[in-house]
Amino acid sequence: MLIVIQILMFALQVYFWIVTATVLMSWLVALNIANTRNKYVYKFCLALNYATVPVVRVVRRFVPPMGGFDFTPMVIIFFIWLAMEGLNWLAYRV
Repeated sequence: MLIVIQILMFALQVYFWIVTATVLMSWLVALNIANTRNKYVYKFCLALNYATVPVVRVVRRFVPPMGGFDFTPMVIIFFIWLAMEGLNWLAYRV
């Protein structure tokens, strides 16, 4: 049981960093620091978007962008943290 919890924790940590990288890349592209005309930057952004769009789409149904700000990544990160805390509690309980 403990190995399953550790695998889930690792997967959540990886997804946390993917969401964080997506946010950072969107800022870099918006500030014109990273140019998506570069094929490597474009492919990296595309890969990040493919990994995050399914979850973002579900969360955006409940948390629409407010005043030009998208709080969806914050909500996703909060739920990742909540899931990790629950898994930690479960791991120490077992």
